[in-house]
Amino acid sequence: MFYLLHGEDEYTRSLELTKMKTRLGDPGSVDLNTTVLDGRDLTLGELTFACDTMPFLADKRLVIVSNLANRFESRSGRRREKSEQESTFLQQLTEYLGRLPDTARLVFLEQKTIGKSNPIHRLASTSEHGYVREFSPPSGRALNRWIADRVQEKGGSIEAGAIQLLATHVGNDLRLLDQEIDKLCTFTDSERPINERDVQVLVSYVQEANIFHMVDALGKRETRQAMKLLHKMLEDGQHPLYLLSMIIRQFRILLQIKELLAKGTSAADIRALLSLHPFVVQKMTRQASNFTVAQLETIYRRLLEIDLAMKTGRMEERLALSLFVTELHR
Repeated sequence: MFYLLHGEDEYTRSLELTKMKTRLGDPGSVDLNTTVLDGRDLTLGELTFACDTMPFLADKRLVIVSNLANRFESRSGRRREKSEQESTFLQQLTEYLGRLPDTARLVFLEQKTIGKSNPIHRLASTSEHGYVREFSPPSGRALNRWIADRVQEKGGSIEAGAIQLLATHVGNDLRLLDQEIDKLCTFTDSERPINERDVQVLVSYVQEANIFHMVDALGKRETRQAMKLLHKMLEDGQHPLYLLSMIIRQFRILLQIKELLAKGTSAADIRALLSLHPFVVQKMTRQASNFTVAQLETIYRRLLEIDLAMKTGRMEERLALSLFVTELHR
C-alpha cells in the first residue's frame, strides 16, 4: 500500500502520520522499522532497498519519502536530459509500485498541495493500492469550529469572542493554535469558559496586535490614537519595559521587511528569512509603506536610546514612552 499525504496543513498531516504509526504497532518497533528518504534526489535503487528490506521483529516497514511529487511539478527551462532521466525514473517507479511488497507501507509526504495532473498524484489516485489525502488548513467558520472542538477535546470550553480573537490573531496555523489552547486550558483549569480577557493576557499574538495598531497609528501620524492605545496597554497591566521591547521588535522587523522588499524579496522568502507567521508578514508589509528606510533607521536608533535611558533610570518609564509617541509625530 502507498499513500500521498499533501497540503499546507502541517499539523493535521503530522497527526495522520502519527496515527498511521500507531496502527503499525509498538512505537519502539515502528521507529526501528521506519526509513525517511528525501525525494528530491532519490534513486529507484534507494527506494526499492528501503521497501524490500524485511521488517525486523515486526509485520511492516514504514518508508516515508518527502518532496518527491514536487520534483515532478512543471518548471520552465529544465534541461532535456534531466527531463528524460526523470521520465525513466517515473516509468520504473510506476512498475515497482505495482509489485510493492505487502510488508512495506510507503508514504509520499508533501508540504504543499499537489495538483491532480502531477504523476505521483495520478499514480496514487488511480492505483487500487494507492491512497490520496489533501490537508488544507480551515478558514472562516470552519476555523472557529476547529478551535471550539479542540478546546472541548482538552476538557474545556470557550466563549465566542475568545474564539474570534484566536482566529483573527493566530490565524490557521493549527500547531500554534493548539499550543495556545493548551496554555489557555491550563490557565482556566477547565473550571470556567476561556474568555476574551484570558486570550488578551496570555496569547502573545494578541498582545503584538495591540502594538501593531499603535505603530500603525504612529505611521499614519494619528498621535491621539497612538497615545490612547499606549495608555490602554499600560492600564491593562503591561510593564513599560515590556511594551518598549515589543515596540523595538516591531520597528526592527519593519526595517528588515522594508530592506528586503527593496531588494525584490518575495513574501514567502521574507517569512522564511525572518521566521514570521504569514499573517504577520502580510500586516507588516502593508505597515512598512508608512515609513521610509531612513525614517525607520532613525526611529530604531531613538528607541535604543530610550531603552538605555529607562534602564539606567535617566527617564521615568511611562513618561519616556509618551515622549516617544510625541517625538515620532514631530
